[in-house]
Amino acid sequence: MSTDTAATGHAHPTPGTYAKVAIILTAITLLEFWTFYIPALQTFWILVPLLGIMSAVKFALVVMFYMHLRYDHKVFSQFLILGTILAFAVFLALMVLFFISHPLMR
Repeated sequence: MSTDTAATGHAHPTPGTYAKVAIILTAITLLEFWTFYIPALQTFWILVPLLGIMSAVKFALVVMFYMHLRYDHKVFSQFLILGTILAFAVFLALMVLFFISHPLMR
């Protein structure tokens, strides 16, 4: 007499929730394509942060819903967030080193 909720300890999202998240992810992807082709946004300092923010939102949605971290113990989310922040910090440090050391950037 075990139900899905009793076996896992929490209720899983409905198929409708997955469909809504998929529609949001599709809309953000279309927005990313649209942003890339706007001539006024072709500046590095505008385009890269915009695309980075949209990618981060998509990453968060996928992790929360499709990987079920929204419904799991908080420690799993904290480990993922810590690892993501660490990876992003390493990426930014490498980008700064590249811009400082590249001869065309001086």
